Amino acid sequence: MSPNVTNRPLTPADFPAVSRLHATVFGPGRFTRTAYRVREGAPAFSPYCRVAMLGERLIAAVRFTPITVGGEGGALLLGPLAVDPEFAGQGFGKRLISEAMEAARTDGVRLVLLVGDEPYYGRFGFRPVPPGQITLPGPVDPRRLLAAELIPGALARSCGPTAGQRA
Repeated sequence: MSPNVTNRPLTPADFPAVSRLHATVFGPGRFTRTAYRVREGAPAFSPYCRVAMLGERLIAAVRFTPITVGGEGGALLLGPLAVDPEFAGQGFGKRLISEAMEAARTDGVRLVLLVGDEPYYGRFGFRPVPPGQITLPGPVDPRRLLAAELIPGALARSCGPTAGQRA
């Protein structure tokens, strides 16, 4: 990992660069993903969104959206995580996620959800959600709905539909 890369919170000024990164990494189909439907109407970013910068160049970004599960707050949706292909596999995404999840834990967030691959996200404590326990607004492969408890027992106490938490 380059010593010149710094991580910091996302700011509104970063949105154009983050949008370009998402377009590069995910293409036009990104807007049809279920996670985008969860975020509709939610604030554009939270205190847990992070970017990795190499000088003035944005090379990675992660978004965390406050959500409700079964009407209860205290949860986040992780995603998207995007790393510039030139810098993929070098630990930049891992560092962004780790820093943000530790900040969320410190702030009392109880649960983080995502739609992703357990082999990658398992290192952060993500495990499959029992089928049908938590639902998202749209199609999701139930094997890819993962949760990380920031407070022990939080997953067992979380049940129902998810929605972006309004400001």
